[in-house]
Amino acid sequence: MALPPLIPLEHFFDNPERSGAKISPDGTRLSYLAPEEGRLNVWVRTVGADDDVCVTHDHVRGIRGHSWSRDSSRILYTQDQGGNENFHVYAADLSRPGDPSVDLTPFDDVRAGIVDVPYDDPTHVLISMNRRNPQCFDVHRLDLATGALDLVAENPGNIAGWHTDNAGRLLGASAQTPAGDTEILVRTREDEEFRPLAVYANEDGGNVYGFTPEGDALWVGSARGRDLTRLVRLDLATGEETEVHAHPEVDLGGPILRGRTGELLAVVHMVDRLEVAFFDDGFEQKWHRAAELHHGDVAGVSMDDDEETWVVSFDDDREPGATFLLDAPFLAGDEGGDSVGGGARFLFRPRPWLDPASLAPMQTSAIASRDGFTLHCCLTLPLGVEPEGLPLVLVVHGGPWARDTWGYHPEAQFLANRGYAVLQVNYRGSTGFGKAFMHAAEHEFAGRMHDDLLDAVEWAVEAGIADRARLAIYGGSYGGYATLVGVTFTPDVFAAAIDYVGPSSLVTLVRSFPPYWRPFLQGSWFRFVGDPGTEEEPNEEVVADLWARSPLSKVDAIRTPLLVVQGANDPRVTKQEADQIVAALRERGVEVEYLLKDDEGHGFSNPENRLDLYRAMERFLAEHLGGRSG
Repeated sequence: MALPPLIPLEHFFDNPERSGAKISPDGTRLSYLAPEEGRLNVWVRTVGADDDVCVTHDHVRGIRGHSWSRDSSRILYTQDQGGNENFHVYAADLSRPGDPSVDLTPFDDVRAGIVDVPYDDPTHVLISMNRRNPQCFDVHRLDLATGALDLVAENPGNIAGWHTDNAGRLLGASAQTPAGDTEILVRTREDEEFRPLAVYANEDGGNVYGFTPEGDALWVGSARGRDLTRLVRLDLATGEETEVHAHPEVDLGGPILRGRTGELLAVVHMVDRLEVAFFDDGFEQKWHRAAELHHGDVAGVSMDDDEETWVVSFDDDREPGATFLLDAPFLAGDEGGDSVGGGARFLFRPRPWLDPASLAPMQTSAIASRDGFTLHCCLTLPLGVEPEGLPLVLVVHGGPWARDTWGYHPEAQFLANRGYAVLQVNYRGSTGFGKAFMHAAEHEFAGRMHDDLLDAVEWAVEAGIADRARLAIYGGSYGGYATLVGVTFTPDVFAAAIDYVGPSSLVTLVRSFPPYWRPFLQGSWFRFVGDPGTEEEPNEEVVADLWARSPLSKVDAIRTPLLVVQGANDPRVTKQEADQIVAALRERGVEVEYLLKDDEGHGFSNPENRLDLYRAMERFLAEHLGGRSG
């Protein structure tokens, strides 16, 4: 068996060549992200032409996502400063592509976001902003031409989300109750007060996806009376549910709705691979045509307002992001250029330098936990070696309310290319597997959540895949916390550990959350972890429990080589979390590596910082586990 070539780090973690393509609402132009002066910016081209032009010019942090104004005249996006997550809303006028973008929310210490881009009012967008009160977000109607802001709804302090009808009117809201449950509020006109419609217990969901075409009901994700979340129709007059679609194995992934009307087109679920249930024949036929373009799962569809022209991107474990144009008018009868037939044309692969043959396939496995839960895992094995006695890196996802899925994972591919088996575990608390599984994580930080990780590692060792003496643990956010738990609560298991923006103390973590998180902690962190109170008015019993579950309380147990990675501007897991565990180790005379970036937040955005992180990781793991390095 031949080892694959050592793939340069840049091929995984530098900027893509192109990514994130979208079709304009009028179907005449394509937008996408590509570098300008080393930072991702938005470029635009006419469909069927080669007149690409860069229309944003952010050379500091780069742009990670964008959308079109409804009249196709502007590019809209959000941007923060150095990772502080105080996002502002920006617009780039396509009639003046060389001009700087306009900051439409130019207010200090304010976080803003886009709520809706209405079909029926193309010169305005609805935005949320915590300018009046740092803890809560009001909604304003923003004039894209003048920047004028008109208040549409003031947040009384408990609204977690806002919902517009299919005409772009703000007629719905989701509030959190004092008990941490979800209350759905509605009104018939924007000049009316909201009225309560339904309350969903915390574990029962209540996620609103939109209004039905008739405007007499909401599409809602509900787990009332069952373990798995299903799609229901919630009647606005009676508050009664009607089941629309349920999957027998996993939670609802989400509906696909017709943008202009709210009509249900399809429902998606993530099992081992993407599964789609269709509710519209025309949409189903076109989706199947799109799915035939590539062997991966459809990961993104951008449609023009007429739903005629599609931009389709795919997820695949070894060929990420392949993107195609489907049914653009100029493609009729066109079999030249990059045409793939059937009215479709290949646009790009984000990282064309990656050879799929040199990347490792990802496989999914179901592993039993010690107390009877099924743990859905992803395993990536290095090419060119027998899958026996390998060094293994346990990669723990963040959240913890998130999940790992099959597909392209750059860290897994990078590590597999260096010779490591890579194991990703959907431990209890991960989303998508039912409310019993998720809520089994309550008050189990550093408890059964960690046991799940150890059970999966033990499975890999017992199966002969992993060498017990060469195990590493790595993760970001909650995954960073799990890493620190691994080297403090179970110090004999891992031979190396990498903590990426992970909390070391649950007490200081919860007390330092951003102010706009405070109104909604009852249903999340307080329920799953606990409310320590303030320093002035502590909840002593909870503080004691959180401290006992904090790696910092057991720092004297650390003897595993440790690399700590942190962004100085992180508002979620502040620099204090990294500083205090590094300081405690250095006071003991224990060597610890500390990689700190002053221009980053909760995860590294700038490509040079990402490359520094993975160079450090490559060297660190090679030293302690014996994998390959460049």
